[in-house]
Amino acid sequence: MKPALIVLGRFQPFHNGHAALINEAMSYLEDNGLDLPLRICIGSSTIEPSLNNPWDVEEREKMIRVWLGHVDAEIVHVPDLGDPPNYVRHAEKFHGPAGIIFTTDNGTADLYAAAGWNTITSDLVNRNDWQGWRVRATIQMMSTISDIQGVRTVLNQNIPEVVVDWLIENDAIKRLAFMGMGGEPVG
Repeated sequence: MKPALIVLGRFQPFHNGHAALINEAMSYLEDNGLDLPLRICIGSSTIEPSLNNPWDVEEREKMIRVWLGHVDAEIVHVPDLGDPPNYVRHAEKFHGPAGIIFTTDNGTADLYAAAGWNTITSDLVNRNDWQGWRVRATIQMMSTISDIQGVRTVLNQNIPEVVVDWLIENDAIKRLAFMGMGGEPVG
């Protein structure tokens, strides 16, 4: 596997913040005339289902692919290691050798820089709304709503429309009603 421009995330779910990051990474490649592939790395690829991780890696890859459409990008799966100082060497087994990491996370940038990677740290866009936990909480609140158009209207605020459609068409929203920390299901 040759070096690439790496974008790493959990994508639980793929939301507008991820879309903004990947769009910026693609623009960076084009603006700088770099002949590197874009390689999107789905982290936590083997994690057990939970409210923080409701979609498995195959579902997350499908969300990304439906959003990408015909854009040429590689997607790889990276399991957790639970050992941050050794994470980059572990992840390289899945995403390839040192290239460029494109991230909004300073901790990730620091780990990759320490391992000899070129790092590009991008600014977060609309962080107040486009945080994974907020998006998941919104989906959980909408998980018992039967008005599909209402669900679309709410979720389209923070998730690309084609991904919302995929979530609805693949019945990937309702399960969140039954996930959580005990007590009553949402709704």
